[in-house]
Amino acid sequence: MQKTATHPMPWVLILAGSLISMMTFGPRSAMGFFQLPMLSETGWDRSTFGLAMAIQNLFWGLGQPFFGALADKYGTAKVLIMSALLYAAGLVMMASGHSIALLHLGGGVLIGLAIAAGSFSVILSAFARNVTADQRSFAFGIATAAGSAGMFLFAPLTQGLIDTFGWSESLIIFACMMIVVPFLAIPLKGNAKSGSQSQAQFEQTVAEALKEALGHRSYLLLTSGFFVCGFQVAFITAHFPAYIGDIGIDARYAVIAMALIGFFNIIGSLASGAIGQRRSKPYMLSLIYIGRSIAVTAFLLLPQTPLSVIIFAIVMGLLWLSTVPPTNGLVAIMFGTRHLGLLGGIVFLSHQIGSFLGVWMGGYLYDKFGSYDAVWWLGVALGLFAAVVHWPIKEEAIARPLAAA
Repeated sequence: MQKTATHPMPWVLILAGSLISMMTFGPRSAMGFFQLPMLSETGWDRSTFGLAMAIQNLFWGLGQPFFGALADKYGTAKVLIMSALLYAAGLVMMASGHSIALLHLGGGVLIGLAIAAGSFSVILSAFARNVTADQRSFAFGIATAAGSAGMFLFAPLTQGLIDTFGWSESLIIFACMMIVVPFLAIPLKGNAKSGSQSQAQFEQTVAEALKEALGHRSYLLLTSGFFVCGFQVAFITAHFPAYIGDIGIDARYAVIAMALIGFFNIIGSLASGAIGQRRSKPYMLSLIYIGRSIAVTAFLLLPQTPLSVIIFAIVMGLLWLSTVPPTNGLVAIMFGTRHLGLLGGIVFLSHQIGSFLGVWMGGYLYDKFGSYDAVWWLGVALGLFAAVVHWPIKEEAIARPLAAA
């Protein structure tokens, strides 16, 4: 046990994985900035763009278990290279602006699958195989913070590129950036049977792992609660820039707000990883969801000013991806790392079904009622639901029969 506790952190692998998180999370977190210029030029409505982003979130979720299982079996690096290729193709297709079908196929299906292949569950499963249990939560926090840094950097970068080159050319520039991902993927070339922590793995088939997980009460509660996270953050990512304009606040505050969410997201993710190593992860998740509901309620009921937008962005940033380290950490504690890509991917599928509904309902209900209020309040109610379902989760390994050595 002492040897495990002093195992050195694999910093090259963590740095490479964190940079990939930044590259995959950054552009998709800035998609909301493309909505108004794209719609102004094409004449499409918000439901059209909202549906594309909803499809993106749905295919992100649908692809998660699939790409997670591929990474577990064939190696993380190969899946990350697939992510870069799909991402570049989707961005180029979205940039064409020729038809709604291309928007939905490129910006929706292809980019969604690309994010799934380069997502947290794929990268964090590689981290989990190469760090000790004592280091795992903090390592997860680092990768999540890197994704947050992508959001922080890409918010002003995206607006600056759109102002300088136009929305279509900006998407092409993002596509060219994806060329660095295959090179960053090299240190993450192992699969589920490699890495410093693989020697003690419990051997299971995929079918056995699925049967065990889907019959485990705490896993099902965790999966249902993560649906809410997706609903809340995807709605804000896709629609908050437009919402800022709707309430009469200068558009530059949308850039400031999204950048602040990204910056404080870094702090929240690192803090979540550190706290989750020492405190109850289920209780921490319950408090995060309660905090989100309180923040949205206060933002809607109090006077909405540039200052309130900034304060809301800071608070939401601290609570934004702080759910990811404890959620993935709980899956690893419950089942180990053998099928973490697959089982973590299923939890993220629930997250992305929530994302699909949050983004799609945002556009649909806005076009129907001329307001985002209904979706905001639904998010508040769902936050309270998530707080309730996380509370009884047990932070312990599943009981298994003793396997032969």
